[in-house]
Amino acid sequence: MLSRRSLIGTGLAASPLVSAGLAQAQDFPKRSIQLIVAATAGGPTDIGARIVASIMEKDIGVPVVVVNKPGAGSQLGTTELARARPDGYTIGYITMPGLNTMVLDTERKAAFTLDSFTLIINQVLDPGVIWVRADSPFKSLADLVAAAKKDPGKLSACTTGILSDDHLAIMMLEEAANTKFRVVHFDGASQQFTAILGGHVDVAFDNVGSVRKRAMSGEVRVLAVMDNERSKLMPDSPTTAELGFPTVKSNSTRGIAAPKGVPPATLAYLEAALKKAMENPEHMRKMAEVGLEVRIMTGKVFADYFAVQHAQAIKYVEWAKKSM
Repeated sequence: MLSRRSLIGTGLAASPLVSAGLAQAQDFPKRSIQLIVAATAGGPTDIGARIVASIMEKDIGVPVVVVNKPGAGSQLGTTELARARPDGYTIGYITMPGLNTMVLDTERKAAFTLDSFTLIINQVLDPGVIWVRADSPFKSLADLVAAAKKDPGKLSACTTGILSDDHLAIMMLEEAANTKFRVVHFDGASQQFTAILGGHVDVAFDNVGSVRKRAMSGEVRVLAVMDNERSKLMPDSPTTAELGFPTVKSNSTRGIAAPKGVPPATLAYLEAALKKAMENPEHMRKMAEVGLEVRIMTGKVFADYFAVQHAQAIKYVEWAKKSM
């Protein structure tokens, strides 16, 4: 497991938060701040970014401009963030385990490392879910696991991409249940819904934010939320921990980072401004309305959380390489 010290040593450390907060960097900001989202407009990360940016810019007095840089499974936008001038005027979203697997998968030839970024603050922790079509014969996670164990490799399970949080989650369940699925990779949640609702794939591994509305409408059945605690946005769905699989814990975590080298005073300003905006009741209300679960983390808490996620990603990326 990566320790917080190792994170600090590689540069991917939490930014310092001082009591001076917004008054820390008196010369910053003088112009607009660019907030990079390495995904298309209208997706969950983009929606969360626009909500917090609209509140933050009112507090700091300069525009916070969301700039979408999709491509290569978010690698293009992440590369641009890593290469940005470290003056605080360009910050951007990183996702876990997305960033972790980009760095760990040598075939992706990422032009950045963990040393390229400094953590600022986390905004969203979107728990993973295991779901099927509403009329699926699998009424529970126990039903699914029993069928998978009876005939390993027969049931198809889809993800939103190779080495995505969903892909890692399938491997977690395979390990915990001692079975095997036939894994199908798609480019996003919309393709998952088409495949599942069309009867082409048996089960999907996704996230609360993507599935919540369809589950509420009765279009799909959620078998489990992959977390220790029930989601506030999906309180009637049991967790994997409740169902006997405490090690099957997955989520898509979305935070904001800066390129390495931003002055400490500027980082402190950005952290305080973002934290204030995220704690704003308007932010909380709007995020809940769109099905995004806010989990604010800064400082040591954020750094330690990242270390745990990276250690987990190392394990399952190695497993995935062996099976490909």
